[in-house]
Amino acid sequence: MIVRPAIPRSCSRDWVDQAVAALDADQHRSADTHLFKLECPKLAGIDIYLKDESTHPTGSLKHRLARSLFLYALCNGHIREGTPVVEASSGSTAVSEAYFARMIGVPFYAVMPRSTSREKVAAIEHYGGTCHFIEDGSLLYAEAEALARRLGGHYMDQFTYAERATDWRGNNNIAEAIFRQMEREPHPVPSWMVMSAGTGGTSATLGRYLRYKRHATRLCVADVEHSAFFDGYRLADAQCRCERASRIEGVGRPRVEPSFVTGVVDRMVRIPDAASIAAMNVLSRRLGRRVGGSTGTNFLALCWLAGEMKAVGRQGSLVTLICDAGERYSKTYYDPAWLAAQEIDPSPYESRIEAVLAGGDFELLLEEA
Repeated sequence: MIVRPAIPRSCSRDWVDQAVAALDADQHRSADTHLFKLECPKLAGIDIYLKDESTHPTGSLKHRLARSLFLYALCNGHIREGTPVVEASSGSTAVSEAYFARMIGVPFYAVMPRSTSREKVAAIEHYGGTCHFIEDGSLLYAEAEALARRLGGHYMDQFTYAERATDWRGNNNIAEAIFRQMEREPHPVPSWMVMSAGTGGTSATLGRYLRYKRHATRLCVADVEHSAFFDGYRLADAQCRCERASRIEGVGRPRVEPSFVTGVVDRMVRIPDAASIAAMNVLSRRLGRRVGGSTGTNFLALCWLAGEMKAVGRQGSLVTLICDAGERYSKTYYDPAWLAAQEIDPSPYESRIEAVLAGGDFELLLEEA
């Protein structure tokens, strides 16, 4: 739902022009993120690539989404000078939106559960954002709408607008960037792209671009243990719900979000949380630096596909994303006490992931749709 600001429509466009120019200049100053090739000599003929979105100024893939959402809102007349911007988010999207709100000089409010970690709150406040706490996380969307209405502001609503705010035909979107960076690789057209779903916006962009350009690449979406996306896709039911919140930050949702476009997904797989954390640990060791849990979800599904390709003697490339860095999760995924409290034991999965990267079989049955 769009909540439009109570600002006269006669308001000068000069400020909007300046705001769009500021966002454009910020993007122009930014180099594209690096595409890493993960060296796995035992997987002869199967090449693994990871696009590192953690190097954006706000540290995550959500930097792209936030910029697109702001441009979409500005160019549609929803944000004008002084318009308060409200988002339902306690994670990376709120951090990135706070960054862009400060850049163009508008107030930003992130609606979040009171249980949100202090580290996340501090990151949002660092960019001048205000954290609006609620006791019941199930009321997140409704309270964000209500707050925007009370403030006379604009509810950004990432979960509805993520898929439409990005130009999926090109214009340097993430899919176009990946194919440009793959041009000189042994297998320049990947066999698979792998992406987990938070809003669903990135998977929508990837899947649409693959069809638009008629690439042979297939899209595999990896969902997490406590999320409605997998069942929504499997049952073709957009009304599917999950009562328990996802433990893998940034991915998985209690409902099938409007931005999740099932028609562009070729395969979908559900990843146990312990397997996501295990894959996060394995990849972190191989990179020599920490990545986040959603990256682990991506990497587990990629390893599963690599094992499948090896089993049938198929060569090719696979691409996924490093969504954010692991430093934000020192008190969760990298904390043994937190893992124990959540009854998550990643160790049994780690040896299986290492085995497939060493050229062995991937002995893990995953739920697939």
